[in-house]
Amino acid sequence: MVLDILRKIYSFFLDIIQTLLLAAAVFLVIYVFLFRPFQVNGNSMYPNFHDKEYVITNIIGLHFEDVKLGDVIVFKSPANPDRDFIKRVIGIPGDTILIKSGNVYINGKLLDESSYLNASIQTKPGTFIKENQEVKTNKDEFFVLGDNRLNSSDSREWGFVDRRLIIGKSFFIYWPPGSMGLVRNPYN
Repeated sequence: MVLDILRKIYSFFLDIIQTLLLAAAVFLVIYVFLFRPFQVNGNSMYPNFHDKEYVITNIIGLHFEDVKLGDVIVFKSPANPDRDFIKRVIGIPGDTILIKSGNVYINGKLLDESSYLNASIQTKPGTFIKENQEVKTNKDEFFVLGDNRLNSSDSREWGFVDRRLIIGKSFFIYWPPGSMGLVRNPYN
């Protein structure tokens, strides 16, 4: 009788350990290869993303789909690879970018940012891209800007983001619950 109870307890704990190990393995595969959570730090993407929000970033999707204009990406900082940044893609490989009179021009056309930025927002040049000076992205380079143009360290300051630094595309805000929702590309 006591031996029977001990076998049941042993079997119960063995089942729990196996379930926990399986759950940890599934989580690890998802985290390393498919999707990863990231925390927004700072206000560089305000008003569309807020400080301390958490987003799910699709890592595997980069193998099947190119990064496009308007995508919100997470990448290793070109200046400090220990930091991750979240920004909006404004220029893709082969694009010519120009900042003139507070507006962004891509390949000679005014970029319509009205779906995610207030019309009063002005984009100022930086140390990398000067007023009225065109820059062109090369193969595997992207030009990114924060949505909060007055308070964002982005391509205007430190230049292009190499494809190798991109971790993934953000697609879902999951925390806090009041902010929960899909991250939409305004140009799709």
